[in-house]
Amino acid sequence: QVQLVESGGGLVQAGGSLRLSCAASGRTFSSNAMGWFRQAPGKEREFVAAISGSSTSTYYADSVKGRFTISRNNAKNTVYLQMNSLKPEDTAVYYCAADRGPYGGDPRSFGSWGQGTQVTVSS
Repeated sequence: QVQLVESGGGLVQAGGSLRLSCAASGRTFSSNAMGWFRQAPGKEREFVAAISGSSTSTYYADSVKGRFTISRNNAKNTVYLQMNSLKPEDTAVYYCAADRGPYGGDPRSFGSWGQGTQVTVSS
């Protein structure tokens, strides 16, 4: 079971930027697609972005397309989420997740989760 630790959350004004990081344990990091999800108060957890194990493919929710960028460094067992042009509606706890396979195209296939990091965007 891979263990995931997120960092980089915080408070930022609307229009600002944050970069989230997720460090993963395990020797097979590159075999798993990685993703980011978020959960706002009173709402269900939603998919944000995913990246395949080889970084060949990336996927984004429509709400963040063009503003967020997911990337990974397999040598460092780390996945990142660069968030630009942040909006108050981006406020949520952001979770890193590992896919059971290498592709990342199905949000339902993510099975390992970090503890989450809070992102708050003020207006």
